[in-house]
Amino acid sequence: MFKILKYSFYDLARSRWSYIYFLFYLVLALVLLFLNHDLSKAVITLMNVIIVLVPLIGTIFGVMYYYNSREFTELLLAQPIKRNSIFLGQYLGISISLSLSLFLGIGIPFALYGLFNSAAIWDFSLLLITGVFLTFIFVALAFNISLRNENKIKGFGYAVLLWLFLAVIYDGIFLMSLILFEDYPLDKLSLAGTMLNPVDLSRTLILLKLDISALLGYTGAVFKQFFGTNLGLFISLAVLFLWTIVPTFSILRKARRKDF
Repeated sequence: MFKILKYSFYDLARSRWSYIYFLFYLVLALVLLFLNHDLSKAVITLMNVIIVLVPLIGTIFGVMYYYNSREFTELLLAQPIKRNSIFLGQYLGISISLSLSLFLGIGIPFALYGLFNSAAIWDFSLLLITGVFLTFIFVALAFNISLRNENKIKGFGYAVLLWLFLAVIYDGIFLMSLILFEDYPLDKLSLAGTMLNPVDLSRTLILLKLDISALLGYTGAVFKQFFGTNLGLFISLAVLFLWTIVPTFSILRKARRKDF
C-alpha cells in the first residue's frame, strides 16, 4: 500500500495541475496579506475561498485520477496485491498530495508575515485542518462515484453535481426548510442539517473558533447555545472525521466486490 501511495503521490507531484493549485493559494495568500496585514481577517477571507474551492478540486482530481489510471490499476489487480492496498494507496496518495499543496500554498505566506508570533496561529491551524478534512472527504466521495460508474462522462457529471449540491443547493434547501417551518422548534433540525453537510459543518467549525458565530445567524446561535465553543469544536471535528472514514470504507467495500 505504501509503495502505491508513494507512486500516486509522486505522480501527482509531477503534474502541472498540482503546481497550479499550489501557486493559486500562494498568490491568493500573498495578495490578501499584502492588502490587509491583519492575519485574522485574512483567515476569514481564505475560509470563504477554501470552503468552496477545496471540495471542487478534490472531487475533480479524484475522478480524473481514477479514470486516467484505470489501465494501470487493472495491471496492479493482475498482480498478487490486495485490492484494499491498491485503492487505499491511490486514495491516500491523491489526498496527501492535494493537502500538501494547500498547506504549502497558504502556509508559506503566513509564515513570512509572522504567523508564529501572532495570536491568529490557532485560527490558521484550524483553517488548515478543515481544508485537509475537506480534501480527504471529497476525494473519497469522488472515488466512490468513479467506482460505481464506468462511463467517464457520467462519473464527471455526478461528481460535479455532488459538489454543486453540497456547496450551493443544499444551503438553499436548508434555508427554505427553516423558513417554511419557522413556527416549529428547529434547534435539532438545524444542528442535524449542519452535520449532514461537511461544507456547512466546516464553515461552522471555523466561525465558532473565531468567536463570530453570529455571522451564521440562527444556526450559529443554536450551535453555540447547545455545545459552547470548545464542545462545538470537538463535535464538529468528530463528525468531519466520520465524514472521512465512512466514504473510505465504502471505497474498500466497493473495490472488493467490483468486477474489473
